[in-house]
Amino acid sequence: MTEKEHLFKIGITHGDINGVGYEAILKTMIMPRITEICTPIVYGSSKVASYHRKLLKLGDFSFNIVKNAEQAVSKKVNMINIVDSEIKVDIGQSTAVAGEMSLLSLDMAMNDLLKNNIQAIVTAPINKKNIQSDKFHFPGHSEYLANKAGVADYLMFMVSPAVRIGVVTDHIPISKVSETLTPEKILAKIRLMQKSLVIDFNIRRPKIAVLGLNPHAGDDGLIGTEDGDVIFPAIRQAFDEDILAFGPYPADGFFASGQFRKFDGVLAMYHDQGLIPFKLLSQDQGVNFTAGLPIVRTSPAHGTAYDIAGKDMASPESFRHALYMAIDILKNRKEYRDLIAKK
Repeated sequence: MTEKEHLFKIGITHGDINGVGYEAILKTMIMPRITEICTPIVYGSSKVASYHRKLLKLGDFSFNIVKNAEQAVSKKVNMINIVDSEIKVDIGQSTAVAGEMSLLSLDMAMNDLLKNNIQAIVTAPINKKNIQSDKFHFPGHSEYLANKAGVADYLMFMVSPAVRIGVVTDHIPISKVSETLTPEKILAKIRLMQKSLVIDFNIRRPKIAVLGLNPHAGDDGLIGTEDGDVIFPAIRQAFDEDILAFGPYPADGFFASGQFRKFDGVLAMYHDQGLIPFKLLSQDQGVNFTAGLPIVRTSPAHGTAYDIAGKDMASPESFRHALYMAIDILKNRKEYRDLIAKK
C-alpha cells in the first residue's frame, strides 16, 4: 500500500453559507500540511467558496472539483459541488436558502460516510433554526447524526487540550433538566464516556468526574435531592462496574479550584453547566465530538457567528483542531481494533 493510500478521506460539510464556516474551511485548507495528513473532501459549492475567498482576500487558492468521493485525489483539497445552480449568499443573515444548503451538504456527506466512501466528517456550523424542515426536525447536528447512524444513545463530548466535558442533557430547556435526569440515563452517559476515552482517546484507565445538579451538589439534601437520589446511585453503579467515576462534585468549586485537571473526563448534567467552563478553558481549541456512534464526527466548538462573518475576523483554530481530532480518533480506533484482534 502506498503512502497516499494510507490517508483518510475526511468529508467536510460547509454548514451555513452566510456564517463563518467557509472562512474557517478556507483558512484551514490553505495550510500545505493538511493534504499531507488526510484527503479532504468539501461538500459545498465552488461558487460560494470563491465568493468567500474573494471577500476575505485569501489569494489564488482553488479546490480540485470532483463528482464523487471515489474521485478524490490525494495531496489536493477536493470539493464536490452539491448543486450546479447559483446560490445566493447573504453574509451574516439567516436565510431559507442557507438552511437548505446546510442540510444538502450534511445529507450527502453522511450518506458517503455510511457507505465508507469517506472515513469521517467535520461539520461546519449550522443555524439550528433555518435548517428545520420536514427532512430535518432535530435540535442540532448530534441528534441528526445519531438518528442517521441508527443509534439510540450518544454523548455530546466537548474536547480540548485543557479538558474533556460531556453532558447528560444537551439541547433541552433548562426547565426540563431535572425531570429528564434518571440514574439509568446518567449511568448510560458515564459508560459512553468511559468507552470513548478508552477507544477514541487511547486512555486505558480513565478517571471520570461527575458534576452535581444543584448548588453545592445539594448540600446533603438541603438544596434539592437530585444529587443524592439520582446522580449518586449512577456513580455507585458505574464504580461497581469497574468504571473510575467519582462525585457528584459542586460545579463551581470543581472548576475554580482546578480539580478538573485530575480527571480524564467530566460529565455535566446540562448544556451550559458543561459548555460555559469548557469554552472559557479551551478558547479557540475546543472541538465538539459526538461519542458513541459507529462513525467519526467532529465539529468546531462555535456557531455561525453571523456578526463577524465575511470580516476576516474568524479564527480557524477550532475547525483545524476538529480536523486533527477526527484523524486521531480514526487512528486510535484502528489501534484498538488491532489490539483486540491480537488477544
